[in-house]
Amino acid sequence: MRKVRVSFTLNGLKKTDEVEPNQTLCDYLHDVAGTTSVKKGCDTGECGACTVLLDDMPVTSCLVLAPQVEGRDVVTVEGLGTKLVPNPVQQAFVEHDAVQCGYCIPGMIVTLSWVREHVPRASDAEIKRLMSGNLCRCTGYLQQIEALKAAIKG
Repeated sequence: MRKVRVSFTLNGLKKTDEVEPNQTLCDYLHDVAGTTSVKKGCDTGECGACTVLLDDMPVTSCLVLAPQVEGRDVVTVEGLGTKLVPNPVQQAFVEHDAVQCGYCIPGMIVTLSWVREHVPRASDAEIKRLMSGNLCRCTGYLQQIEALKAAIKG
């Protein structure tokens, strides 16, 4: 299969690469770009482990083909903060023990960082609805919701 050239912004840096036309963004990000936070869970858009921001909207990257990001902006959890200066949601997850096994956490932090920025007055019910695409088998989501609320309060 003939590769396609794709140029886009990944975590604030311009990126150009050759990708297979049928390669998912999830596979590209994890296997080629080295953004290991992006996890392939279900590969059907149901679990949210591969959630990234695409043009500032949360998407499951397993349902986006890599060529579709041409000229667009992609942000993974690596682009939200650093160890020295974490994103407020990342910091709140640590402070509120909102992490257990950790597999779902990067996608969840991406989603909840978007909620913090775009729907800061969301009710608990709305937060639950907005994070419904991020499945966690270890928790009951309460610690993640409390972490988000703490991050919103700042």
